[in-house]
Amino acid sequence: MDNKTRGMLEMVAAMVISGTIGWLVVVSGRPVTQVVFWRCAFGALVLLPVCAARGYLRPGRIGRRQILLAVAGGIAIVANWLLLFSAYSGASISIATAVYNTQPFMLVGLGALFLGERLTLPKLAWLALAFGGMLLIVRAGPESGAMGGSYLVGILLALGAAFCYALAALIAKKLKDTPPHLIALIHVVVGTVLLLPMNIDAQWPSGTAPWATLATLGVVHTGLMYILLYGAIQKLPTHLTGALSFIYPIVAILVDRLAFGHHLYPSQIAGATLILLAAAGMTMGWSWRKALPWSARKPSA
Repeated sequence: MDNKTRGMLEMVAAMVISGTIGWLVVVSGRPVTQVVFWRCAFGALVLLPVCAARGYLRPGRIGRRQILLAVAGGIAIVANWLLLFSAYSGASISIATAVYNTQPFMLVGLGALFLGERLTLPKLAWLALAFGGMLLIVRAGPESGAMGGSYLVGILLALGAAFCYALAALIAKKLKDTPPHLIALIHVVVGTVLLLPMNIDAQWPSGTAPWATLATLGVVHTGLMYILLYGAIQKLPTHLTGALSFIYPIVAILVDRLAFGHHLYPSQIAGATLILLAAAGMTMGWSWRKALPWSARKPSA
């Protein structure tokens, strides 16, 4: 098996695993802070020996500035998980995941503000398309298949999660020379430390099923998923990594439909499609002519 094929299989596996996270969060039946805490704790147990085996824990392997940046990124990632998992109860897994995929646009905005990156007309056009998709989802209202609670709050929580992820990605741009497995380890260690005070006196899960769910979230959906993801990123060109990353929202929507019977209404389907199309177009640098068939010129005679 060649390197590219292996990378594609790793990326597909990572995205399929990611797409089932929402299902495990819901069926665990635990408070969101507890779910994220155990995800971080079990994830650290997987990533720690991996980083040790690769020699990433040797003294001097990472500088103080890099550690501080990685810790800041860890805070943003943990906030991202807390907000996204909380969004599921109001807007459903499908809608929260679709809204969460506005993160590339937030990263572009942050890059323009703090890194001096140029905002081009095509990027603004994709942003406008995604905004139109957001309006369609918001206008659908809570009667359109939401799980209960506040539909609008769920959407706002998903947007907050996307913003926190964009912050983490912006910080990661400053950590180019730091091994990604080590960054992931620092993130989950930060999450474990931050959330320990909230969980030390809390009522812990009882029974095999909740513990199995939380352990799976940490071991498979965090430790193994990060290993597969970063392995794929190292083997694949950026455009292919971006293309395969959209397997995640598709799987999440399908799992939500199959596991919980939540289906999207026409306006929600249209909104989610516009958001995912816009995110894909900007991530992979599509031109409008290639992305939208009706804008293509007719071939000359």
